Amino acid sequence: MKKVITYGTFDLLHWGHINLLKRAKDLGDHLIVAISTDEFNALKNKKAYYQYEQRKMILEAVRYVDEVIPENEWEQKLEDVVDRSIDTFVMGDDWKGEFDFLKPYCDVVYLPRTANISTTKIKKELLLVNNY
Repeated sequence: MKKVITYGTFDLLHWGHINLLKRAKDLGDHLIVAISTDEFNALKNKKAYYQYEQRKMILEAVRYVDEVIPENEWEQKLEDVVDRSIDTFVMGDDWKGEFDFLKPYCDVVYLPRTANISTTKIKKELLLVNNY
């Protein structure tokens, strides 16, 4: 069985996220999604609309996702890859080169982002609508 892993906050799940998850799943048999915990988001100065458990529940309902685990710190990626016998590590191409240190342990794939959609864009548009 070929295992794939990806990481993210996955807040305000949108079709760009689904596109990433589908393409990641197409690279293997078992897709693990590590999502940032609320505590880790706080360390990154990032605020998610949904709490960790809510985002976890949403991702578990996506047919491409086989397993959801918490991401507690930046440094856990290597440990996850080794401990879970990961074959392919997947991230969006906005992270290109950042995780090349994992190449001795697994394939590292940077997938192109889906154009014209992001959680940041959604939040900005909602803010504009709510200010009128």
